[in-house]
Amino acid sequence: MAQITAKQVKELRERTGAGMMDSKKALVKADGDIEKAIDILRESGIAKAAKKAGRTAAEGLAAFAIDGNNAVLVEVNSETDFVATNDKFINLVGDITDAILASKPANVEEALKAPMGDSTMGEVITNMTAVIGEKITLRRFDLISKTDDEVFGAYKHNGGAIVSVVTLKGGNEEAAKNIAMHVAAINPEYLDKNSVPASELERHKAVFTKETENEGKPANIIPKIVEGRVNKYLSEISLVDQAYVKDGDMTVGEYAKSQNAEVVSFTRYEVGEGIEKKQEDFAAEVREQMR
Repeated sequence: MAQITAKQVKELRERTGAGMMDSKKALVKADGDIEKAIDILRESGIAKAAKKAGRTAAEGLAAFAIDGNNAVLVEVNSETDFVATNDKFINLVGDITDAILASKPANVEEALKAPMGDSTMGEVITNMTAVIGEKITLRRFDLISKTDDEVFGAYKHNGGAIVSVVTLKGGNEEAAKNIAMHVAAINPEYLDKNSVPASELERHKAVFTKETENEGKPANIIPKIVEGRVNKYLSEISLVDQAYVKDGDMTVGEYAKSQNAEVVSFTRYEVGEGIEKKQEDFAAEVREQMR
């Protein structure tokens, strides 16, 4: 039997996208012949993952898990929303979320090396890609920690299209979940006014000033008008200053205070945000096939 080297395994993984153990097993079966090993992987369906590397995975699910003083948000992408409703995919996302919370990796690359059952997370994802027939990608995750006097609240919308986690100092889980629901619905950009970068604030001040000048307002009242517009802008993007979605007569900060709490942080994932999705023109595709 031929001696299988790490270099051969690495080459086969790069050429097929298969996991380390699958690559090694295929090489052993092929007696060290790379091309035969590729055929073995193709025959078993594992090499399908490599062929899909160029596709856009912009659908999928986000999920969260909480364990004591630790929580995690995870986004796993697929190519179509149909796969996102597949039980195998849903279970995979749950397993990935639990594994990341348990191993607490520093980044996605490290997470893919984390143990999942008898394999690594990366190998499990690769194998599931072959089973389902679509590219599956662990896109991102956020690990969140709190102190004993703080409370987590989480909310999942539409099965995992949007997920949010909020941390409160004081209060209770119900209040934290209510604010997490607000975060999911309204999508604030910052925690409070002080969190807005000075450069962004100055940029908007300049825009509002120019806008007010163009309206022909008297020069002596322009600063006051600009101040009002800046404050309105800040109230729209800052979580604690936003009108609370369940009661527009109070802000989120006021709601938290009514629950003897203070909002410490929030994290929100919306599946596919920031990914440029390929726009399909079905009519054009049909015309192309009829030529």
